[in-house]
Amino acid sequence: MTGASATDRVVIVTGGGSGIGAATARLLAADGVTVVVAGRRSEALQRTKDAGAPGARIDIHPADLADPEQIADLVDGTVTTYGRLDGVVANAGAMVTGTIAETSIADWQRAIDVNLTGAFLLARHAIPHLRATLGAFVAVGSIAGLRAPDGAAAYAISKSALGMLVATVAVEEARHGVRANCVNPGWVRTEMADAEMDEFGAVAQLTREQAYTAITQLVPARRPADPDEVARAIRWLLGPESTYVNGASLTIDGGTTVVDPGTAGFDFTITPRG
Repeated sequence: MTGASATDRVVIVTGGGSGIGAATARLLAADGVTVVVAGRRSEALQRTKDAGAPGARIDIHPADLADPEQIADLVDGTVTTYGRLDGVVANAGAMVTGTIAETSIADWQRAIDVNLTGAFLLARHAIPHLRATLGAFVAVGSIAGLRAPDGAAAYAISKSALGMLVATVAVEEARHGVRANCVNPGWVRTEMADAEMDEFGAVAQLTREQAYTAITQLVPARRPADPDEVARAIRWLLGPESTYVNGASLTIDGGTTVVDPGTAGFDFTITPRG
């Protein structure tokens, strides 16, 4: 989004009905950016719009981000309405659990369609318009795409491939003035994570808060992120203060991925001698 004031800029945010997408939309709109939020749930998108600051320009566009025609309509409709496109946040995602041996073809395809192909199609349709504004593309990956989890094969593989999609866009489009970067969050308090905590807590007889505490015991920060903490990084990557940041993979995980798993069983607390 180089060269234009915030009030001139137009950004598409997919998966904008909750969590990171909703937080990003609200943050950008508070800066004066016109934000088009897309997702399958009209009611959730409306809540994002209603939660915006007074005067915030948030437009809702219900769409299935696994449908090529609806993605094309999202991009074309935004440019037709507002005359430009300065940024895209590819945040829509689907969690699919199961090992490779357990994952069905249908579940595999759903993860690929939403997490990877949807982002590919979004980038493909948006790139000509981003060239015109020297704009930016930001994808929301996951640390599951950086470190192999146990039991989320399709999700992790699709998020890993998403990182390469972003890197490829960064290389191919830099000559045209377009930047592409990726953020990789760890645990974040979102609707999807809350549901996972509730499921985990039901088995372990823990409340949601206790489940979050248990699941982040090996996170140096000892807590999950708030969606706004990820949204602020996305805003920076879209904005004029990161104009030489291209092809970056920004990990936002409270230090999770720097922990040495081989030392996880040790307690390094030092107690002074009496």
